[in-house]
Amino acid sequence: MSKDNLNALDGFISHLDSIFSVTSYDAREIIATFHLEMGSGLAGTKSSHKMIPSFVGPPRGKEKGRYLVLDLGGTNIRVLAVELDGKGNTTLSAGSRFVIPQEMMCGTGDELFDYITDCIQVFYGQHCVGRQRTYDLAFTFSFPVEQRSLVSGKLIGWTKKFTAYGVVGKDVVVLLSEALQRKEMGFINVVALANDTVGTLVAKCYSDPSCDMGVILGTGTNACYREKAARILKSPGLAPLGEMIINIEWGDFSQLKMNIYDQDLNRASHNVDKQQLEKMVSGMYLGEIARRVIVEMMTQGLLFREASPSAFSKEYMLHTEHLSLVARGYDFFADFGLRDVSEVDRSTIRELCRIISTRSAKIAGAAIAAVVAWMYVNIESYHTIAIDGALFEKYPGYQDHIEGILRELFGERAKRIKLALVRDGSGIGSAIIGAIAVSDRPSGSGHDSGRHRS
Repeated sequence: MSKDNLNALDGFISHLDSIFSVTSYDAREIIATFHLEMGSGLAGTKSSHKMIPSFVGPPRGKEKGRYLVLDLGGTNIRVLAVELDGKGNTTLSAGSRFVIPQEMMCGTGDELFDYITDCIQVFYGQHCVGRQRTYDLAFTFSFPVEQRSLVSGKLIGWTKKFTAYGVVGKDVVVLLSEALQRKEMGFINVVALANDTVGTLVAKCYSDPSCDMGVILGTGTNACYREKAARILKSPGLAPLGEMIINIEWGDFSQLKMNIYDQDLNRASHNVDKQQLEKMVSGMYLGEIARRVIVEMMTQGLLFREASPSAFSKEYMLHTEHLSLVARGYDFFADFGLRDVSEVDRSTIRELCRIISTRSAKIAGAAIAAVVAWMYVNIESYHTIAIDGALFEKYPGYQDHIEGILRELFGERAKRIKLALVRDGSGIGSAIIGAIAVSDRPSGSGHDSGRHRS
């Protein structure tokens, strides 16, 4: 590459670094606007934070039993059997994972819920679970719902490429229960509906009472936290409950500065002008942002000069897993038909992946800081934040960048904030929520009190 081209490349990378940067000043602006949106959401006024009451508080750590969990989120369905010992310990005793076909994600609601129920039937066959008893099931549904009780919630809108029609505005527990009846599986009783973020918080809080926030950083992103019920102004009847977990639905936060690549991705998405934070942070979109930058650089002759931009022409063909490979010292070039890649191009791709993933982590860190500061202005005690998701768990350096922005914002007080990886948090937490629902169920409610819960 000539000296002029190298200079042009350096200038382009510097420009990228600038438009993807998140400074301490930017992070403090995010916190300020986050707080405004949180307050509006709790009051029931216009806000990009839905601030949905979960109708569940922190667990006591004494919940006990064996429960089924249906976990729908991202592109997978999981069916689990979880055992709680009543002493803060949990065991995942059985589990099956199923990939959701694209036609089910984009078809009818009945087709989707029938497929989900088919997966439950397969789980029963794989794990030799009989049908001679009634079983309690907790439903993890990782999409925004308007929850009216612990066992009901209407879908507000799909995210993560789901578009199945006939579901928005409907109670998803009713849809699941109807599908179970159609498949002659009425012996399964849905006892709780939970968001995966709420499940993650509850799973960690079961053994660690200092946990007061749950975060998902994977295919999608969201967070929840423990709120004083008296501050949930849009639901004044909750005040006697003392404390309730609030599902923020922070993926839709709309007060971030978008650069040209963010704007292009947004315009091309199926949910234009929605899920702004998620499109800048989550694993579903980081690869697509990188792909768009790569195509522009190739068009300008700054990258892969011997290849055609058509090698990266298909939307979402570059995944966050590809970026993670680069961060580990490997590459993805063979997957795209690229051979004999120069060291300059390799170095450029490493820098591009670093720039995009670092911004994601810093925005996530600023959002976490906003919620912590909302709960505790001075952060005088220790707090555990439960985090689940492949982006946080597997992307090299991601957690370090989150912790770095927390130190920039809170100084020495950041040492009182512990980020804890919680694997299978959504499933285990939902089982605990199911146990809470069953223990709180009034006697004489018509259910068989002697049934097994798995």
